[in-house]
Amino acid sequence: MRDLQTLPKAHLHLHFTGSMRHETLLELAERDGVSLPDSLVSEWPPKLSAADEKGWFRFQRLYDVARSVLRTEEDVRRLVREAAEDDVRDGSRWLEIQVDPSGYGARFGGITAFTDLVLDAVRSASRETGLGMAVVIAANRTRHPLDARTLARLAVQYVDRGVVGFGLSNDERRGSTADFAGAFAIAERAGLLLAPHAGELVGPAHIRACLDTLHADRLGHGVRSAEDPELLARIVDAGVALEVCPVSNVALGVYSDLTSVPLPTLLAAGATVALGADDPLLFGSRLAGQYATMRAAHDLKDEQLAELARMSIQASRAPTEVKAALLLEVDAWAAA
Repeated sequence: MRDLQTLPKAHLHLHFTGSMRHETLLELAERDGVSLPDSLVSEWPPKLSAADEKGWFRFQRLYDVARSVLRTEEDVRRLVREAAEDDVRDGSRWLEIQVDPSGYGARFGGITAFTDLVLDAVRSASRETGLGMAVVIAANRTRHPLDARTLARLAVQYVDRGVVGFGLSNDERRGSTADFAGAFAIAERAGLLLAPHAGELVGPAHIRACLDTLHADRLGHGVRSAEDPELLARIVDAGVALEVCPVSNVALGVYSDLTSVPLPTLLAAGATVALGADDPLLFGSRLAGQYATMRAAHDLKDEQLAELARMSIQASRAPTEVKAALLLEVDAWAAA
């Protein structure tokens, strides 16, 4: 079996805060006297389940604690640099990191100033590591849809300046997806990739809503499209890519174990699948780990893993010439 850390791939589903290294969280918390729950210290990675409201509340609480330790510009730069280093170690050649500026604006001089900081950090990290990087700005569906419109207009300001997409994250069970159509229309007119979360905590009905009202180009997760063959066929026909995050699916209770993640069903239907790590800080597994778990759970052969890597590259917003070069690297890995 070939080394999955040397398999060239793109990483399309990684959250800014959740990309933090565990040791960085502990160090920054100690520096500022932030008290961390046991689940982020001695019990790491924490035992999570979002199957009910209590489970999701706990997940969000841990996320908020992690966000609270980022207090200086250097903290932000460190997070981005370390995320890039970790991705390079796992064979990533292109990373689209997702960030919600509204979660940090108050601490860093507003959402525009924070976005400027993140994009500058991304440029620096890309130069230092050689990793191609871009940003997807994501709205929070637990906030008012007008806030999402503000973030969509912000994302549009940075088209061709490092921002390639617009997303919608947080608990799918909250709010009405159709209420965010206006924000996505703003992003769509500017040519941004449209990548809302759908099809993890809620099933096929929510995926349809995202396709119909938000005109999704990619789906954050989307894994539960496997439950509806007609919907899955529609996704395949439309060329909508699925950002599948197996380890987080199991950690959040969507599936009981990794063998239950329906990757073979998605691939057999012809879906474009890009494996992602989601939030390594909370789930304990980075990009290469997603490939390794799916190899073990579904007895995937090297050529199947190479095809997953190819699909991740093709579904990215990397420049055409970058995609072509990376696809040749994957072919070389498969032929080695």
